[in-house]
Amino acid sequence: MSNIEKEPQEIYEETAENISEQRQIRREKLLKLQNEGRNPFLTEKWDVDAYSKEIKDGFDDFDGKEVSCAGRIMANRHMGKASFIDIKDKLGRIQCYIRQDEITPEEYEVFKTYDIGDIVGVKGSVFKTRHGEISIRVSDIALLSKSLQVLPDKFKGLKDQDLRYRQRYVDLIVNDDVADTFRKRAAIIKEIRRYLEDDRGFLDVDTPVLTTIAGGANARPFNTHHNTLDLDMKLRISNELYLKRLIVGGLDRVYEMGKMFRNEGMDRNHNPEFTSMELYQAYGDMDTVMDITENLIAKVSEKVNGSMKITYQGKEFDLTPPWDRITMVDAVKKWANEDFDKIQTDEEAIEVAKKHKIENADKMSRGTIIAELFEMYCEDHLEGPIFVTGHPVEISPLSKRDSSDPRITRRFEAYINCWEVANGFSELNDPIDQLKRFKSQQEQLDAGDDEAHPMDEDFVNALEVGLPPTGGLGIGIDRVIMLITNAASIRDVILFPTMKPLDKEDK
Repeated sequence: MSNIEKEPQEIYEETAENISEQRQIRREKLLKLQNEGRNPFLTEKWDVDAYSKEIKDGFDDFDGKEVSCAGRIMANRHMGKASFIDIKDKLGRIQCYIRQDEITPEEYEVFKTYDIGDIVGVKGSVFKTRHGEISIRVSDIALLSKSLQVLPDKFKGLKDQDLRYRQRYVDLIVNDDVADTFRKRAAIIKEIRRYLEDDRGFLDVDTPVLTTIAGGANARPFNTHHNTLDLDMKLRISNELYLKRLIVGGLDRVYEMGKMFRNEGMDRNHNPEFTSMELYQAYGDMDTVMDITENLIAKVSEKVNGSMKITYQGKEFDLTPPWDRITMVDAVKKWANEDFDKIQTDEEAIEVAKKHKIENADKMSRGTIIAELFEMYCEDHLEGPIFVTGHPVEISPLSKRDSSDPRITRRFEAYINCWEVANGFSELNDPIDQLKRFKSQQEQLDAGDDEAHPMDEDFVNALEVGLPPTGGLGIGIDRVIMLITNAASIRDVILFPTMKPLDKEDK
């Protein structure tokens, strides 16, 4: 017999094992309603014509007006023949006043069985209580969905951080600031799109998420398989190479904001699935996209927070352009106390690396050692906002070489709060140089470096067709949102962050 053919009593008995007493009581209330022909789950629709915040902000227009609202019961106070409930909708909360002589004594007795967490529809007139609270005098109330779980205590809230991420739906209900964060996230993304499209003339495009070559960055991809084609595929780690193909095709200014996937570690700044925005502007260069970076982030902050100055975890940052700049070599000289203007050969650099106890120093070059020292000694000092420039060519396989020093590239990274929030460069458009760098990266990949960039022959072919001088930029959207919303962890700005399954927690 299917569940469709079973009576409510049978379904209740089959599913009532191993649940708490409070949940059992709620199920019994539901069963009683169902047996009385009041099954709330059969309700399909409730016409909503007003929301809590609209009513409160526009009370003079709503005073005495009939409204129809819906929301979740967050508090109830029964006082004999009259009751108050607070309902929460998408914009906030509003008090509702229910009298038994206005909805009939029979309906009032049923209403008194409703629980905190239940979803109700109410109709009535707006008024202000003698204590000055804007409320709805209810003439009709209906149970639209029965909550069979018990919400966390209204005073303690949902404090367990791990549980908040796992049960974001409960987190959103009981912690009002969480919904505010994600509304602000939406506003930030909207403003980024507006700035790029309206102020800068960029075209919003889509590129593949499933690829056979995970290129555009040095990172470990997630692997999957397409059954029909019997083809191993990967989730993208970057959309860079596809976007540059579009520049080759004549779409001069393109951008894409979307999910990227990197099979790497997790911490407060990293989630395996994250949101990135990349853009490419033909006939621009590194300086072009540096200008876009500082102006975009500053103007988004001003639009969403009302200021180009932000406070993050007690620290203040002024995002007003222009931002400071420092070369990687100067940063290493300042904080690692090593002057690579004087250290010119790989052999000299290897001795420096050994002094700093860098592993596998003998296999490194001058450029990779500069990058290692920068990561070891400099990043923690880059409060910013600041641009770091002059990256070695060894760690920048897609960047144009600097004409004044071919050992470095026309690349930058932007730092705020010691985090890298953006990466950009004058794009390498020499197909012969690109092929050489891909071969070097492929050798590293074959030797066991699973973060090295794979060979992409079709991209080299695209460069042979002709890529104009181009400036490219990637921004970590989640990190920017963290800064602007003062969120302590990347998990606080991702609705459903990656979590280890509970059954694997102790393994």
